[in-house]
Amino acid sequence: MMRLRLLILFLAVSVCPCFAQTNEPPKKAPAEIMAGLRLQALSSATNSNLRRTADYPLVRGVLMDWPMDKGTLSVVSFSTGDASIFTTGNFGISGGIGHENVRAAAQSFVRAAGRHYNDGTVTKDFPYPKAGRVRFYLICYDNVRVIDADLEAARDGAGRCSDLYVEGQNVITQLRLVAEKANGEKP
Repeated sequence: MMRLRLLILFLAVSVCPCFAQTNEPPKKAPAEIMAGLRLQALSSATNSNLRRTADYPLVRGVLMDWPMDKGTLSVVSFSTGDASIFTTGNFGISGGIGHENVRAAAQSFVRAAGRHYNDGTVTKDFPYPKAGRVRFYLICYDNVRVIDADLEAARDGAGRCSDLYVEGQNVITQLRLVAEKANGEKP
C-alpha cells in the first residue's frame, strides 16, 4: 500500500503536465480535459481505422480505471503500442508510443485484454468504478466491453482479472520510467 501511495505521489508531483504553459486562462479545467481524453479513447471503438489482425483479433485497446484515495487513474493502451495515463485530477502522461519499453508493455496489456474478451459485457456507458473496484474497458473493433472486478482480489493475484491488473501496472511503470528519464531523474 505504501508503494502505491508513493507511486501516486510521484506521478502527482514529478510528471510534467501535458498542458502548455501560457498566460491565457485555460478554456477547460485540467480535470475536464483529462475526462475528455479518457472518453475519446473509449469512444474510439467505432471511429478507428484499425482493422483486426492475427495478433489482435478481438480487442484493439484496453483502459483500466484504478481508483485512488482522491480520484481515479486511467491507463489506456492500444495495439499500436500507444499508451497514456489520464486522471480525474490535473495530470497525465501521453505519447508513450515513442518508447520501445512502453510499446511492448502496451501491446502486452492489449493481448491480455483479448484473452478476457468473453468476460466482458458490451457497454455504451463509461462510469468510473466504485470504491474497492477496478474496471477494465476492452476497446474492440465495433464496441466496448466492460469488466468490473474486486480491486483487492486483482491486486493480490486472486481475482480473474489479476493478469490484466498486473499488465496495467506495468504500463504505468514504463510510462513513469520514461517520464523520470525525461525529467533527468534516476529511476
